[in-house]
Amino acid sequence: MTRQGVGAKILEHPGAALNQLLKPLQWILKAAIFFTLFAFALNNPHEVVVHFFFGTEWRAPLVLVVLIVFVMGVALGALAMVPRWWRQRRMAKLAPHADAVSAPPPPSPVDTPHGV
Repeated sequence: MTRQGVGAKILEHPGAALNQLLKPLQWILKAAIFFTLFAFALNNPHEVVVHFFFGTEWRAPLVLVVLIVFVMGVALGALAMVPRWWRQRRMAKLAPHADAVSAPPPPSPVDTPHGV
């Protein structure tokens, strides 16, 4: 006999109840981060000057400068990881049989000393 209703789903999958509780918390956290950044943007509409080499300069709102620097940092971090990704892909292609090899079986109770 199977149970019907919401309670049966929670009993069948205990992780599902935790997931249902965490989803609203994730949305609240995302909303808090968004509104914090939005408030930062509204409170800092000032124009800043970025000085480059040879006397060149760029004038832009502070929020735009911060956003561009953030995007450049993410891009630089991703580019720094590319060689490792390529190496791991190459190693995975060269060793496809590594998944098929299993660990040795655990020792039987007869082989282990008593009390260990």
